[in-house]
Amino acid sequence: MVKRKKKSYVIQPVTNALELLEEFKGDRDELGVTELSNRLNLHKNKIFRLLATLETKGYIEQNKATENYRLCVKNLELGQTFIKQFGLVRPVKPFLKEIVKECNEMAYIGIIRQNSVVCLDVEESNQAVKVTNHVGLKLPIHCTAIGKAQIAYSTEEELEKLDILDNMERFTPNTIVNKVEFIKQIKEVARRGYALDNEEYNPGVKCVAVPIRDYTGRVVGGISVPGPSFRMTEELLREKIILVVKEAGEKVSKRLGFGA
Repeated sequence: MVKRKKKSYVIQPVTNALELLEEFKGDRDELGVTELSNRLNLHKNKIFRLLATLETKGYIEQNKATENYRLCVKNLELGQTFIKQFGLVRPVKPFLKEIVKECNEMAYIGIIRQNSVVCLDVEESNQAVKVTNHVGLKLPIHCTAIGKAQIAYSTEEELEKLDILDNMERFTPNTIVNKVEFIKQIKEVARRGYALDNEEYNPGVKCVAVPIRDYTGRVVGGISVPGPSFRMTEELLREKIILVVKEAGEKVSKRLGFGA
């Protein structure tokens, strides 16, 4: 029996519906039929039918005042279900709380999925000035501490598969986009056991991150502590935050069976 490739089983209307939902991932709260038609290169009638179907199932709703469409809460419910099912959040949560208690800075857990870092859960600090909560958003790997901490133990072949080395976008003047310099940097991350983001993704924000390993030794996630640069001084990083985050990463990894 000849096996068919998975692409041959793809149902185009379903693909169109999912691509339509993904158009709402940006900064725009609402999108109209004409704009969606232009973005997806689909006829307005087809867009309208897709929206009507998604609206019936509770994923999209129409703002009667503007006649544009926006996401419904059912999308959030799916996201929360994924987070609960993933299995990393529960064992990490107590350590995020401990980090915040010790450092008084926000702490979060993230994983690498589809060439990006996805933030799963966050523990907020009580600081008046804090970094934006990124839960559910996708962040670049090459210029975030949590991305670099997770790929630091990868071979160059594995990095090539992630399609990172040839697609390093510059976000700030501090972003490293040179392949040789980047590989040198992540080798240093692997040597010392933690990664830094020195205003490489967001101006005015520094981060510390460590990897989380499971019982096989595989890196399955990361813990990161971001904060405003004026608070994350070299002295505070060196004498406290790095030590606290490294200890938390080691404890979580041990709980997941690493080194047993």
